[in-house]
Amino acid sequence: MTKMTALEIKRQEKIEEIEVSQEEMEAFIPKPVGYRVLVALPNVEETFSNGILKAAKTLHEEYVLSTIGVVLDMGEQAYTDKDRFPTGPWCKAGDFVMFRANTGTRFKVGAQEYRLMNDDSIEAIVNDPSGITRA
Repeated sequence: MTKMTALEIKRQEKIEEIEVSQEEMEAFIPKPVGYRVLVALPNVEETFSNGILKAAKTLHEEYVLSTIGVVLDMGEQAYTDKDRFPTGPWCKAGDFVMFRANTGTRFKVGAQEYRLMNDDSIEAIVNDPSGITRA
């Protein structure tokens, strides 16, 4: 086994500290109940593609008006109503989905924003969200 330098030891300790913090943060993420769907929103870039910083108002609007996210979890009754969903669930955990801009309950855990929304708030499955922007 190779001996680590003091700098490498500090770096390893910092990595372990960050990993523990992420695990602790995940414990704060609520578990959806009933017919709710938990969606994680993409983190908003602070600069445009050309490197110019976005205004605070633009960043806020991009957070609030997000229309794409990834499904993390669903309540036990999501998509079980055979009358409303005769063909089964509209999405599953791991799917990128589209929804209305102001849908659901918005909240943050750490720096990550989430939405907790009703199962029928999902409007589309998105194969590649990188090409979609709000009009």
